[in-house]
Amino acid sequence: MNSLDFDARHLWHPYTNVLDPGPMHLITDAEGVWLTREDGTRMIDAMSSWWCAAHGHRNPAITNAMQAQLQRMPHVMFGGLTHQPAIDLGRKLVELLPTGLDRIFYSDSGSVAIEVALKMAVQYQMALGNTGRTQFATIRGGYHGDTWKAMSVCDPVNGMHGLFSGALSIQHFLPCPPISFDQEWTDDTTLNGLDALEELLETKSDQIAALILEPVVQGAGGMYFYHPKWLQRAQKMCKAHDVLVIFDEIATGFGRTGELFAMHHAAVVPDIVCLGKALTGGHITLAATITSENVARRIGESEAGVLMHGPTYMANPLACAAAIASLGQLSARDWRTEVHAIADQMKHELAPARGLPGVADVRVLGAIGVIEMEQWVDPSIAHALAPDTGVWLRPFARNIYCMPPYIITPEELSRVTSAMVSLVRSMS
Repeated sequence: MNSLDFDARHLWHPYTNVLDPGPMHLITDAEGVWLTREDGTRMIDAMSSWWCAAHGHRNPAITNAMQAQLQRMPHVMFGGLTHQPAIDLGRKLVELLPTGLDRIFYSDSGSVAIEVALKMAVQYQMALGNTGRTQFATIRGGYHGDTWKAMSVCDPVNGMHGLFSGALSIQHFLPCPPISFDQEWTDDTTLNGLDALEELLETKSDQIAALILEPVVQGAGGMYFYHPKWLQRAQKMCKAHDVLVIFDEIATGFGRTGELFAMHHAAVVPDIVCLGKALTGGHITLAATITSENVARRIGESEAGVLMHGPTYMANPLACAAAIASLGQLSARDWRTEVHAIADQMKHELAPARGLPGVADVRVLGAIGVIEMEQWVDPSIAHALAPDTGVWLRPFARNIYCMPPYIITPEELSRVTSAMVSLVRSMS
């Protein structure tokens, strides 16, 4: 049995039917923006391997840092022990994040970072005596991960976890902000969608620990970009009702939207932020949940005293070393110019798709390009075409999109946008 046959018979891939897994590519090498298949053909990783490989694969600075750390200490438990990579990474994060976000809890994946944030919010409210505040508010179209509590704050109707809605704790879902990123803002709450949040807070804030959402960009829930002012108004409303605000910046953090963090588009600082994906440049898994001194101190002064969470691989030294090097790449290169150049080129080269049959919208923000179709897109079509186009795309729902590494050249990016437009044409 060859490798691909064994894979099809025994390995279970994400969001894949084991009875009909569709085209599968055996990757033997990854470097820069390129993935190499077993037959030697290459494909541009236009997904940054699910949005994490911002600096490309096998970045020398990151791999060298990991190799050096591997020789010293691959892992040590974080309970009762600490180490320099965790401390040095913490220093860098505090420097990069807005003032006030300075208590860092490390974990080993984005979904777990969300779980930690939800726990923080509930423990904070309990510490204040608000024992009834155990639920969460969020907006439709959101996605926050595949673990159990994280699934409960994902869109239960249009999201990928609707199957489990009857088993998950019930949360409060608000309409998706109706004003998109580039549209003109209005303060009329019936038009900007904030009337629903206003009503929810006035009637049920005593049940709600926090509002959780992806700032500005909704990722796996639909690749929708909404107006930053919605965040500004929402934060003020939540603060007036002592409801915490949690930003899920796992997909948007570290430059992807054209700002270092998506929250910067709105000049809003949440009570808790979750980071992951590009934190290590896609070289190893690591995430962080970061909150204010006020939230951390309240939990510390509570009856429990401790945050009730402790992943085995929390603050893994190897991952911390990778993250330090990844953040160093942001400092060493002009990532903002790179991302803005990617955005300008995608706006120009994806524009022809607007006139093609079946296209509902074309939108770009930072290093995110989206062609939204009117109908569901079969990802297996893109997977099958990848060896011929030389571009790895993984559409989902109605979206053909890309999130390329920041190091992609204009010529390579043209190949990506051409593949996206060609995929649209192949569907008409």
